[in-house]
Amino acid sequence: MKKKRVAIITGGARRIGEEISRTFHQKGYDVAIHYNKSKQDAERLAQDLNVIRDDSAATFKAELGSVIEIKSMIKSIILWRKKIDALINNASSFFPCSLVEAREKEWDILINSNLKGPYFISQAIAPKLTENASIITINDIYSFMPLENYSIYSIAKAGNRMLTKTLAKELAPKIRVNGIAPGLILWPDSTSQMEEEIRQKIMKSIPLQRSGSVQDIAKTALFLATSASYITGQTIVVDGGSSI
Repeated sequence: MKKKRVAIITGGARRIGEEISRTFHQKGYDVAIHYNKSKQDAERLAQDLNVIRDDSAATFKAELGSVIEIKSMIKSIILWRKKIDALINNASSFFPCSLVEAREKEWDILINSNLKGPYFISQAIAPKLTENASIITINDIYSFMPLENYSIYSIAKAGNRMLTKTLAKELAPKIRVNGIAPGLILWPDSTSQMEEEIRQKIMKSIPLQRSGSVQDIAKTALFLATSASYITGQTIVVDGGSSI
């Protein structure tokens, strides 16, 4: 009997992360759903997936700014499934913070979730990944061109993109490492996080004249994990052409 594939999705309970969890599960993966504060969402999603296929999803908590918690989470996941075939570094913090406003607190929050966490999760998990496994990091088009008043976020995502290239070199040939840079997919949950004029400016810059969907990102992640055997170290831009 063929062993089931196992995927870890950080921030896997909501928004893009939830869709990635559902998409990988639909393709036969057992999914480890990481969360920090979204416990109810994670447990609800795991329950939904376990109704579809019994004992195919579980939830795991960790604060991504803590290497101790990251290592503890990976240990728990290995006890649950013994192996890992894919890691999707999706968890992220996103909020405005200009140079004038920035404090160490904001720096730590944004760097921890967008750069430190993915680095140390990848470090902890690399020895546990199966042959031909895949690490996929959800990046952002603003790793290429900074978003005004989001300086720390843009810096963190730029570092995240270099992380993809660095890990691809270090972990080859056993493990492939790639990134996805979404454009406009979802607006922040809080409408106060981005002013309306910025939204309109972004929409006008998209050649396809529409936002993307969470399915666009989830399908790209699945492609990189399952069908891209000769792709590594790349960041695929999924932005409707806005970065042209």
